[in-house]
Amino acid sequence: VSTAWISVLTGLLALLLYQRMAHPFFWVDLIYYLKLQRYRKKLQARMQQGIITYVDCFLHQARTNPSKAFLVFEERTLTYRDVDRRSNKYANAFRTEVGLKQGDIVALLMCNEPDFICAWLGLCKVGCEVAFLNVNMKSRSVLHCLHSCGARTLVVGADLVHVVEEVWSDLKRDDMVVWVVGHSAPSEDFSTLLDKVEQMSDKLLSDLPKVNVMSNFLFIFTSGTTGLSKAARVGHLKAIMSMAFFDMCGATSDDVIYITLPLYHMSASLLGIGGCIHLGATCVLKKKFSASQFWKDCVKYNVTVVQYIGELCRYLVNHPTVPEERAHHVRLAAGSGLRTDVWREFARRFGKIKIREGYGLTEASIGFLNYTDEVGAIGRASYFNKLSMPFELLRYDPKAYEPVRTDSGRCIKAQIGEPGILVAPLTAVNQFLGYAGNKVQSEKKLLRDVFKTGDVYFNTGDLLLHDHRDFLYFRDRIGDTFRWKGENVSTTEVSDVLGSLSFIQEANVYGVTVPGKEGRAGMAAVVLKQDDKLDGQKLYSHLVETLPSYAWPWFLRVQTALDVTETFKQQKMKLVQEGFNPEIILDPLYFLDISQKSYVFLTVSLYTDIVSGKISL
Repeated sequence: VSTAWISVLTGLLALLLYQRMAHPFFWVDLIYYLKLQRYRKKLQARMQQGIITYVDCFLHQARTNPSKAFLVFEERTLTYRDVDRRSNKYANAFRTEVGLKQGDIVALLMCNEPDFICAWLGLCKVGCEVAFLNVNMKSRSVLHCLHSCGARTLVVGADLVHVVEEVWSDLKRDDMVVWVVGHSAPSEDFSTLLDKVEQMSDKLLSDLPKVNVMSNFLFIFTSGTTGLSKAARVGHLKAIMSMAFFDMCGATSDDVIYITLPLYHMSASLLGIGGCIHLGATCVLKKKFSASQFWKDCVKYNVTVVQYIGELCRYLVNHPTVPEERAHHVRLAAGSGLRTDVWREFARRFGKIKIREGYGLTEASIGFLNYTDEVGAIGRASYFNKLSMPFELLRYDPKAYEPVRTDSGRCIKAQIGEPGILVAPLTAVNQFLGYAGNKVQSEKKLLRDVFKTGDVYFNTGDLLLHDHRDFLYFRDRIGDTFRWKGENVSTTEVSDVLGSLSFIQEANVYGVTVPGKEGRAGMAAVVLKQDDKLDGQKLYSHLVETLPSYAWPWFLRVQTALDVTETFKQQKMKLVQEGFNPEIILDPLYFLDISQKSYVFLTVSLYTDIVSGKISL
């Protein structure tokens, strides 16, 4: 008997040893998969109780934990009950004073503040579909966004009224109704909202709208290949799935979560605020990110969890040392876009903070989370992960920015260690509701007949790498957008802006890597009109008037003709690879000097100062 037991134990030890060597993350993957399955069962149980939507989840917390602090903003603290009652006031005002009803589309242009959330929840309680507008947008972009999402009502923060005033003549022609979240308005054309809200009842509407969980909830704008932002439809199902982010990262209801990201982004509104609501946690909301105040706020408000994007972490590690950066109680940092070198420095410098790096999209539900301590990875591609969220990486043509297809028309899977385009099959869970008012761009995001006739996959346009240990790494964005300063930049939009200048004939915009910088800095190859010269000062003034600062090209390359493919598409790959090194590039190069408000000739010494970090972008 003892010999048999020894044999069994020996076999088990050998099996365990093999598992540790061949599949070291087996148990970690399995535990995460089971956690995900538990959340889905919990979600189904909640739905059976009538807790179906984002607002339902909030109302559930307001009933369950009414006195719990929900929002901390500057010196104010609002409980779940406070926010519920104030959002009821907004809902009653929107219905009785504004005349809104279920199905109406309302645009929201506000900075981070508690009333952003109260107004948003109030609109949801009426049954409106809300479109979040980027507060950095210029007038032309605001008009485009309002037209594309179909909004007929605009709710604007008092500090952003000037943006609307610039395009009021156009909005007036479209019969747009503007409500200012304030007690005064610049003219009789705009209506004031706060005075009405304060007179309203704080009781919940007696007839909350019934909602189809598969229908649209929000419009969030993403960079468009047609030149301007696209209104991505975000469904109710996607919204409530996003609310599990902090939970999956290991946060609890006892945590105090610090959110500095803009609420018009999905990261802050759905993953951030939604994540706090899901847990019943407290959110410390900041109007705007400040590297100098970040750790001081963490100490002041006893923050335990912070939400980040990669650019935010880079600012923090580049900021001079402050005493608070080691005196805080932050235990978890959750977000996306964290570069490996910044990751290591962040972990080394700021204490024992567990980092949970993820990957997600506004348009679809495909997403990953690195629940291990592996630096640099965005998630896992194990058997269990594919079981819960099917996806594939496809081999792609770097010149055409498209998947490679066989003679029979089928796509080819990328090999282990080879970057490939991330695609995911469309299912009831992984929805793609398309872009409002843009069927052409909606269709472009879909790949058909990928592996068999009739199958349909969502094309993320992102290059990922799957390594031999089943880790996934983000490699790049392909096509017509790049990321800079935490924002997506549309190359076509910037090209259009440059092309509208009298001395520029053509422009090809792309992103280039700069040592020590997150994302890609904007660069443009331009062809000047015959007998015209580059006017750097005029170009700078034009950019200030038309584009947010993160979209400005930092570098210019003046060419006699643009490189194009056989089908006359602009060739970007070669330009991206060559970068902005004047020792390699024979074409004249220019650099955006903010202090001179102009573009200056890019010399070798200036180039050296930029890549060494002596000159900051």
